[in-house]
Amino acid sequence: MTVMQTTPADTARTAPADICSAPPRRHPRPDGQDRYTISEVVVFTGLTAHTLRWYERIGLMPHVDRSHTGQRRYSNQDLDWLDFVTKLRLTGMPVADMVRYAELVREGESTYGERRELLESTRRDVLNRITELRDTLAVLDRKISFYATEGTTR
Repeated sequence: MTVMQTTPADTARTAPADICSAPPRRHPRPDGQDRYTISEVVVFTGLTAHTLRWYERIGLMPHVDRSHTGQRRYSNQDLDWLDFVTKLRLTGMPVADMVRYAELVREGESTYGERRELLESTRRDVLNRITELRDTLAVLDRKISFYATEGTTR
């Protein structure tokens, strides 16, 4: 068995102004590697290959590089973007809004205000959902407590 020593990748040289990632990653990426096949991205992200191709087709994914044989080659920046898109999906943001956000990112810094508004709207929706879920959780807790108490008195 061979043991390899790794060092953290130098992120200072390529970090864009609008980086979207959330540590820790579920599947650590190999240090120093910045090109991944679609099957590797499936493992890293939990998304299906069909979903990745669909994201590209609808404009949610920026241009994905291709190898000389035409195979998709994803970068670390692509994986960071997919991590962010996955978070947006969890918020319940409509796909059309996610695509609009992606378009705004591609348009550049002049769209910061519109991007912020879109994210603030989504944040309000998430906070409303959290409130609804807390209320629902309270109802479930009352019912569970009732059945736990009733189950012991009979």
